[in-house]
Amino acid sequence: MKNELNVIKVGGAVVEDVASLNSLLSQFSGLAGAKVLVHGGGRSATRMAANLGIESHMIGGRRVTDAQMLQVVTMVYAGLVNKNIVAGLQARGVNALGLTGADMDVVRSHKRPLKKVTMDDGTEQLVDFGFVGDVDKANGEMLCKLIAEGVVPVMTPLTHDGAGNLLNTNADTIASKVACALAPYYDVTLTFCFEKKGVLRDANDDESVIPIITEQDFEAYKTSGIISGGMIPKLENAFDAIHKGVQKVVITRSDNINGESGTIIKQF
Repeated sequence: MKNELNVIKVGGAVVEDVASLNSLLSQFSGLAGAKVLVHGGGRSATRMAANLGIESHMIGGRRVTDAQMLQVVTMVYAGLVNKNIVAGLQARGVNALGLTGADMDVVRSHKRPLKKVTMDDGTEQLVDFGFVGDVDKANGEMLCKLIAEGVVPVMTPLTHDGAGNLLNTNADTIASKVACALAPYYDVTLTFCFEKKGVLRDANDDESVIPIITEQDFEAYKTSGIISGGMIPKLENAFDAIHKGVQKVVITRSDNINGESGTIIKQF
């Protein structure tokens, strides 16, 4: 019987608010057993870029990353955001280690090719996302070695291509791939947590949480517009994890990572 492991992914809106971050770190530090934290930080990157006179572009919930934006996200994700989280966990007795995908070769990716994207107006366009990485593999064995030594990985949304290039990579994707890579060794629960209670049927009603979403539901919700924007890739990553051995995927609020409420993702 495998031991349990939690992979917690927390979005930028949570890690960039002091009260929300402190609550999250306190709950995370209280989780028993093996655990990994994956974080975003896109809003901080957007603000930093604006301060530097660099315009941000988002398409389909994904950031377009040119050479200048890659420098910004590297500074913000691997520097300011990651180290604040690591310091906060150390203060709570958690022996955390901040990692990009390049560190110990834990997540390798390739530069995303031109990709056909459905735009907000329903048309399809070929988009060059720039220095954005699509994950090829996550090194579950290496992560297991760290975890066995009592280290808690805190992973930032940057990967590498093995040829010396850093690539901006969606944090939900990293969380999903890491969870899948650890599934042969642990019974993994993957939790995507952000500022809402779960996936909402009505974006203006915080109580309209959809308790369970199957793949069939997901397609219907996309067609109707109930699910759109950044929630689409989040759910795509959730279903990918379920298909590849992760025991459970939950989308919930950051102050409920110990609970059972939120949206549960099911294959059927």
